[in-house]
Amino acid sequence: MEERAEGVGALTARVQSLLHRVRVVDRRRPLVWDALLTGFFVVAAMTDARGGWRNIAANPDVAPELVAAVSLVLSLPLLWRRRRPLAVLAVMAAGALVSQWTGALLQAALIQLVVVFNIALRLPLRRLWWAMALVLPPLVVGAVRFPRGSWDQLIVAPLWAYVLVALGAVVVRTRQEYTASLLERARQLEVERDQQARLAAAAERARIAREMHDIIGHNLSVITGLADGGRYAAAKSPERAAQALDGIASTSRQALTELRRLLGVLRDEPPAGTAPPELSPQPALADLDQLLEGVRAAGLPVRFTVRGEPAALPPGRQLTVYRVVQEALTNTLKHAGPGATATVEVSYGSGAGVAVTVTDTGPAAGAPRPVSGERAGGRGLTGMRERAALYDGTFEAGPLPAPSGGWRVHLSLPKDSVT
Repeated sequence: MEERAEGVGALTARVQSLLHRVRVVDRRRPLVWDALLTGFFVVAAMTDARGGWRNIAANPDVAPELVAAVSLVLSLPLLWRRRRPLAVLAVMAAGALVSQWTGALLQAALIQLVVVFNIALRLPLRRLWWAMALVLPPLVVGAVRFPRGSWDQLIVAPLWAYVLVALGAVVVRTRQEYTASLLERARQLEVERDQQARLAAAAERARIAREMHDIIGHNLSVITGLADGGRYAAAKSPERAAQALDGIASTSRQALTELRRLLGVLRDEPPAGTAPPELSPQPALADLDQLLEGVRAAGLPVRFTVRGEPAALPPGRQLTVYRVVQEALTNTLKHAGPGATATVEVSYGSGAGVAVTVTDTGPAAGAPRPVSGERAGGRGLTGMRERAALYDGTFEAGPLPAPSGGWRVHLSLPKDSVT
């Protein structure tokens, strides 16, 4: 049984391979295929016209010239079956009508089955009614003029042949359309996959841009503040100037380390002969103290307050809070002016909700207050809003009302935000 099953499987594979080759030839060289197919049926029809037609003819005395002409009418138009199948069937139906009327009953009339197959395969299915209207009259004429059997034999049986051929074409057409729909679906999925990859790459570029903006902007602001303080202290207090230089060196090394880590993880593989990038956790709420120390060293007094019971936040939301505080203090260092102070307040609600508010005593209310990163295509406030939106949070930034003046940044992340 197994050997028989293997033999049947091998035969099926061979048939499928042969059909595939035929379809390939038909698709690549349709004119060649049509010429070969038409030539085959013309030769077969003319061979029958040499005398074999008399074996089944109702009237064997039909002129041989007429038989040859009708045989060509029933076979030669097959060459145009793709472009004008209904017209071809009409011409062949006329030949079949002459064949039935004269009693020649040429077997070449069966070539009409090929055209009916093409009509069901290529044209709207309602055209099959026209095809049936064309093939039926010759059958009726033959049955009336030469009644050699019952109507079932002379009309119904040939009609069933046409119906079965049309149904076979519909099955093939349905399979072709289904295969085409699968191919189109696969193409759409491939396009969607490429789009998703591009969207993911764009989102990753935006995330990296935010991180680099926060790292570079904050550390450069701290370095600028330390450098300004060191310049003023150089003449009066060399020790303070040396402390400022130490702070500049420490901040620069920290910024360089963070940038190397950020850029290092972008590589698929480290270059040959180099160690893999040093990985460390992203900044979290526990790193706020170190951040504030750096800002204080740059000359900005900062008061830090925590309200509520600290809750364990996911790393992503902790990074969002850290970066918003970092960006807000960077803006204060740049734009609040000398003598300004800042306040950072982190409030924990019930559950995992968290809010942070950063205020400073900058220019008076209504005075122009540029925001870091919002001019010249920067990403200051935009980056903070994007970070808040990632966790369904709210972000507000603007001047404080008179008479106190200053600037306020507020971030709120809900406890049920998606992590």
